[in-house]
Amino acid sequence: MKELKSFIAIVALAFTVFFAGYSQSHAEVAEYIIDPDHSQVTFKVKHLAISTVTGRFDLLEGSYSIDLENIANSNVNTSIVASSINTNKKKRDDHLKSAEFLDVEKYPNITFKSKEIKNGDGNKFQIVGDLTIHGITKEVTLDAVYEGHVASDPWGFERTAFIASGEISRKDFGMTWNKALEAGGFLVGDEVRITLEVEGIRKTS
Repeated sequence: MKELKSFIAIVALAFTVFFAGYSQSHAEVAEYIIDPDHSQVTFKVKHLAISTVTGRFDLLEGSYSIDLENIANSNVNTSIVASSINTNKKKRDDHLKSAEFLDVEKYPNITFKSKEIKNGDGNKFQIVGDLTIHGITKEVTLDAVYEGHVASDPWGFERTAFIASGEISRKDFGMTWNKALEAGGFLVGDEVRITLEVEGIRKTS
């Protein structure tokens, strides 16, 4: 009888240690470096109030951490090279880089730093943070979706991905240039739709 009790006590202790260790590792906040080769930042803005111009930024870097057990423990920190803006039209890109818009010589980087992550339904969440464009910082909220996890890619790296999107007013960031149209309205829309598609590689040390 004593042997049975001892055996049960040992098994119970083993389970306690195992699940305590599992819980600790499972709740660990995983940190990732953004993979610029498999991430992108795109934007859309109205032209003549009837059509949409789509562009992107080709150079970005940053990191994020994610805790799926408690999303509030997560964070995002990104930096985009403003001069890497690309709408596939050099003349338009040069105008967007000028002092009338991004003024890339004076403000070379666009940054976003999260302040709060809010849980949503299923794999959805919200990222609240400070967005800095053209030297002006404003708080914005991005709607995000966790896209999934790969434990090991062909090179042995662990990866996750998410998509975040939202709308901003370019005028809020000091970019007020426009042209009035004879028929009414303006050449360039004020509202800009931003989408970040991010894939990250987990830090190994």
